[in-house]
Amino acid sequence: MGKIVACTNLTLDGVMQGPGRPDEDTRDGFTYGGWAEPYAAMANVGHVFGNAGALLLGRRTYLDFADVWPRRAASPFTPWLNNIPKYVASRTLTEPLPWMNSTLLQGDVPTAVSRLKQEVEKDILILGSGELIRSLMEANVVDEYVLLFHPLVLGAGRRLFVGGDSHTAFRLVNSNTTSKGVVVATYQPGN
Repeated sequence: MGKIVACTNLTLDGVMQGPGRPDEDTRDGFTYGGWAEPYAAMANVGHVFGNAGALLLGRRTYLDFADVWPRRAASPFTPWLNNIPKYVASRTLTEPLPWMNSTLLQGDVPTAVSRLKQEVEKDILILGSGELIRSLMEANVVDEYVLLFHPLVLGAGRRLFVGGDSHTAFRLVNSNTTSKGVVVATYQPGN
């Protein structure tokens, strides 16, 4: 049995929206897309990908990944993304899903993820998917958070943690800083 691991890029003011490309997520007039690209911080969390036996994605992240990654034949990351089992939390998508090795979760998402955790031997990795992370956090399903804090304040954009979230304490289990100033912090829920 693996862990549920949420891994995401954040600015110092908690923005997680559109880290990869200018056109990635322009909801609410967001114009700072691609803010994480110059930092290349995901290259510092290879262990997270190496320990993963499946991906767990929310609808929006899944559709974005399914549109972009299969067409990036030159990327060494593409075969891994294509071949790993992908589980998708969505109230609006229906099967068959467009990207190979993708399965739509059925029923209550925290319950389905808890079941999935019993079935997958390695870790289940959540990338992006802020709404999904928040719903699983509320249900105490996420075992570990790998947060990549970029030395940047945007002042606007969708955040991982929003007002109204329930009180949650985290315990730092590991941290390091990249040469470009990104703090990679690994937390587990609890004191």
